[in-house]
Amino acid sequence: MVKITPFEVEQWMDRYETTPGVINIAETCCASISIDDLISLNTAKSACSPLQLSNKLTYGDILGSEVLRQRVASLLNRDLNRYSPDLEPLKAENVIITQGAIAANFLVFYTLVGPGDHVISVYPTYQQLYSVPESLGAEVSLWKLKAENNYVPDVDELEGLVKANTKLLVLNNPNNPTGATIPTPTLQSILDFCSSRNITILSDEVYSPLFHSLPASSSSSTSTAPPSVLSLSPSGTEKTCITISTGSTSKALALAGLRLGWIASHSPSLLRAIASARDYTAISVSQLDDQVASYALGLTVLPALLERNMDLARTNLALLTEFVEGKYSKVCSWVRPTAGTTALVQFGI
Repeated sequence: MVKITPFEVEQWMDRYETTPGVINIAETCCASISIDDLISLNTAKSACSPLQLSNKLTYGDILGSEVLRQRVASLLNRDLNRYSPDLEPLKAENVIITQGAIAANFLVFYTLVGPGDHVISVYPTYQQLYSVPESLGAEVSLWKLKAENNYVPDVDELEGLVKANTKLLVLNNPNNPTGATIPTPTLQSILDFCSSRNITILSDEVYSPLFHSLPASSSSSTSTAPPSVLSLSPSGTEKTCITISTGSTSKALALAGLRLGWIASHSPSLLRAIASARDYTAISVSQLDDQVASYALGLTVLPALLERNMDLARTNLALLTEFVEGKYSKVCSWVRPTAGTTALVQFGI
């Protein structure tokens, strides 16, 4: 029997988040929106419903519609020319649609790791990212993030964690729960380290691109927000590294109710293996979810949706900052988050 560690945070949320009269300040998504809200955000003059009500409800495209997969690819390609102009842009064929990022992550682990494998995961992070590989028989080492380093992983520590059988390194950028961002130079160093040791990288980017509080570049007015790990290449022409990005419509896009996520990679062989494993867990995602997600990621909706969610994050961060650093500064401490919708607040009496 597979040993499954209880998913503590999900069980805790399930017990309390719908309690009548309770204000939920533990929500980890941007405030959810409706289909009517999505339509109102559409800048096209003739905005219509995202749902094609005349479509027959078959299984649909097994790996996700071509439109949706291409729009996910475009989202992940957003910084490609800036960081790796020689890298082939992601296409629809580089993306597999899943039932949320939680299914995406599970499929990656289910495909790649098992007994005899070693996995390194950043910590703290979403419990799935270290408990699932452990349940599959892999040995897991935690790459512990430190407040004194602003919860940015220390690449120098990797040498002491890696083993001969290390198969996968798990990142979470932006990080849940700290709201910390892994800067581009650190990402590049991690990529170079893994490429020299044939270690695959899984980057859970479910809170990207909600980088709400990063400083502007010292050389320009542009943000220092890092790209997807898929937009970086190992240093040196002879080096390669398999990288995987997972994401969803839940967190940064405020559409958790769609239950729609994705896996993306430049590796065709890896994607074929994941698609094969996926046959045992899901035939396809809902056509309705696919249609709404395609609409949300469209060029006439996505910019306004992200702007709305950035404004929410900055407003709420200001309120929380006043709580932590102002009124309750004697009992609260934190590293102020720079991205996502979570923060790690510590209370001491």
